[in-house]
Amino acid sequence: MGVLQNILAVIVVLGLLITIHEFGHFWVARRCGVRVLRFSVGFGRPLLKRVDRHGTEFVLAAIPLGGYVRMLDEREGAVDPADQHLAFNRQSVWKRIAVVSAGPVANFLLALMAYWLMFMVGTTTVTPMVGSVSPDSPAARGGLEAGQEIVRVEGERTRSWDEVNLALIGAIGSDRLQFATRREGRELQQHSLAVTNYLAHQDPPQPLATLGFEPWRPDTPPVIGQVLDDGAAAAAGLRAGDRVISVNGAAIEAWSGFVARVQAAAGQSLQLRIRRDGRELAVDLTPRSRQLADGRSVGYIGAAADPVQWPQQYQRELRYGPLAAAGQAIHRTASMTSLTVGSIYKMVIGLISPSNLSGPITIARIAGESARSGLETFIGFLAYVSISLGVLNLLPIPILDGGHLLFYAVEAIRGRPLSERAQAVGFRIGAALVATLMIMAFYFDLMRL
Repeated sequence: MGVLQNILAVIVVLGLLITIHEFGHFWVARRCGVRVLRFSVGFGRPLLKRVDRHGTEFVLAAIPLGGYVRMLDEREGAVDPADQHLAFNRQSVWKRIAVVSAGPVANFLLALMAYWLMFMVGTTTVTPMVGSVSPDSPAARGGLEAGQEIVRVEGERTRSWDEVNLALIGAIGSDRLQFATRREGRELQQHSLAVTNYLAHQDPPQPLATLGFEPWRPDTPPVIGQVLDDGAAAAAGLRAGDRVISVNGAAIEAWSGFVARVQAAAGQSLQLRIRRDGRELAVDLTPRSRQLADGRSVGYIGAAADPVQWPQQYQRELRYGPLAAAGQAIHRTASMTSLTVGSIYKMVIGLISPSNLSGPITIARIAGESARSGLETFIGFLAYVSISLGVLNLLPIPILDGGHLLFYAVEAIRGRPLSERAQAVGFRIGAALVATLMIMAFYFDLMRL
């Protein structure tokens, strides 16, 4: 069921994003007087086809990994002299720039609308309260203490752990981080945390653990809430609802204590006592090994805790009226765009590992997880992927929209286009770069499995 939900979720996400992107090209092309021959969502064999009164063929194709808008163009075939004024290549450079840039712009507008809807409907978040702080860590040396609420990171207002993490991810490579915290009834406190090349080369990044602190969480009883089908917990016969009483004879009072025992016992047999339906049972469990970014190997069993209710004072609902929600949506879209551009730059200069690239498999998994987490999470994920698609398409790589815009910018400055030979060489280089990135993304997707 999970795999099917992932597939359906990614079809919805990619289908919507591709349609919106290509519709941007289509809509502006029509208004610039360009004849559109085909509007295709997907590649390969057409599954559905319809022709409108303008002669445009609308196609839904079998491979949902892209799409295209084919316009009348003398470079792609003979054009009747009577229709030459409708050809894309005959339009002014400014009209061609408008048509090409319309696709990415449509993706940014979709993200803006998604965030506006999310802020209008309202989101429930957890107050970013500091839990435990490791001694002699950057957090401890910077003055962070348990019970403080993080209200700003690097000057950005933080009302949830999502916003804290986003601000920290944006600071990759920094040598000093600025925090602002407060306690109820006390003045704002400023903190400066000294770090060295923060999060550089980590895969995956661990923003909080690297600084040496954890979020505050309510006490979680050692009750299993979810068991993965292919994990060590399932192999040992553990089920959702089981309460862990002891491990190797040592009493377990909280989920964190159980996790600590499991992580310290990679590949070692553990003797559990559990309570199931009022009866105590003995279970032999052997955690599997997983390597963390810092090279340490820890045990894991493929099980999650039974969710607990957060105290009301630590929950926060973010809901805005139409105008205020629009302002929040603009700010969030701008922040995510800046984060995406910055991440690409840091990947190019080597601060972020290329293994963070994600392809369709990872997108499908996260799309499914976000859909299961609720509508607001799914909308937020949709907006983020839409921004990523817009940014990627604007990269100055020939074959992408940004590459076309680069050629048109040169044409606008020179007063004449680049030679067809120069453009052809550029497109070959661009195609090789894009193919390499796609192969890398698929490879890292498979490694994550």
